[in-house]
Amino acid sequence: MFAEILKKVVDNVDGGLAAVIMGLDGIPVDTYVRKTDTVDVTTVGMEFSFILTQIKKAGDSLQVGGLEELIVKAQRLYLICRMVSPQYFVAVVLSPEGNFGKARYLARLATPSLVAQL
Repeated sequence: MFAEILKKVVDNVDGGLAAVIMGLDGIPVDTYVRKTDTVDVTTVGMEFSFILTQIKKAGDSLQVGGLEELIVKAQRLYLICRMVSPQYFVAVVLSPEGNFGKARYLARLATPSLVAQL
């Protein structure tokens, strides 16, 4: 179910490496990995789930609205985390030369399908 949606996002973007749908508790629901030697998407998702939780709390206390998306650009990867519900997010991992804009777009398009499966 989820893997097919994640596969569609990763495989249709240049530089797509992997994707995971995960709870803010750090427990993965499902993953899809195109290139296994690059990054452990589950570990990356677990580490960033804590950060997403903290950003969400900060946003609530500042009354700036709900967290929608977090983007991290590192030397070895792009990470796009998009909230799909109050407790779940999808994370897409790209190579540094990947098509960042298209990955954001595809993650946004996949959100309703992921929500329907939760």
